[in-house]
Amino acid sequence: MAYVSTTLKREIEIHEIITVHYFEYMKNFEFKGESHDFWEFLYVDKGTVLVQADYRQYQLEAGDIIFHKPNEFHSIKSIGDKAPNLVAISFISSSPAMEFFMERVTSLSSSEKLLIAQIIAEARMAFTTPLHIPSVEQVMLSEQSLFGSQQLILLYLELFLIQVRRNHLADQKKKDEILTLSTLKEGSTKSDIFEQIIQYMELHICEQLKIPDICKAFSVSHSTLHSLFRKNKNCGVIEYFNNLKIERSKEIIRDGNMNLTEIAHFLSYNSLQHFSKQFKKATGMSPMKYASSVKGISQALNKGCQSTHK
Repeated sequence: MAYVSTTLKREIEIHEIITVHYFEYMKNFEFKGESHDFWEFLYVDKGTVLVQADYRQYQLEAGDIIFHKPNEFHSIKSIGDKAPNLVAISFISSSPAMEFFMERVTSLSSSEKLLIAQIIAEARMAFTTPLHIPSVEQVMLSEQSLFGSQQLILLYLELFLIQVRRNHLADQKKKDEILTLSTLKEGSTKSDIFEQIIQYMELHICEQLKIPDICKAFSVSHSTLHSLFRKNKNCGVIEYFNNLKIERSKEIIRDGNMNLTEIAHFLSYNSLQHFSKQFKKATGMSPMKYASSVKGISQALNKGCQSTHK
């Protein structure tokens, strides 16, 4: 009798891990948003957050999870009374079965939550990179990790996705969507469409948005788009989008939470030099000079307040 091997089908295969994060945020936390060419899911371990996913908006409670497909813009804002604890795991997979997770929002069972906990536990051993720092964009492998830790992360993640696929097959996507692109387009006047395009730009502020992207999203021609901006803003499409970026960069500078290099990266400028050049062109001063100016005004106001109360 001759034995014959059988090749078993791998429905979901994770090719690479990008990041594994477990964040404990402040109550007023807000992440303005990003998009990237790989999968990511966000699990709410504690608290309540408002998540924007392209033109959809969801309120997620503890135990809820949302999956972001590649190139989907997403942002997060903490709401409610409790500071949120969030798990964010991003990865690369080209498996056709991943289509199930597109626009998927659901609540997890105890066994599914346990698998996420096991991924986090193995990641703490497998990586030297801290899991709680949001700015980390690449995990560093530990030479002292236990045997098989890296593989277990992949296996637990694949098992998690398989379980969710099985257990939530009959789920309907959450019905509390606030805004969708389809509802935006229905019955829209030119004025409505223009306002929607402005909102679209604001949602994609962290990207290098191009005119064909906007035309495709709203089914308008290049000439129509150009006419809308000339009529309503008296400027070009990309000129207006660049000005939006500069205004956002000024807000971030005033907040003081990022340095100039981080701001340039966050807003998808090619380099710090490119950002500085665009900033100076729009404002007449360099971002460093603007930061110093804002700081000087703040200090002067503080001194004025102190002298008034003496």
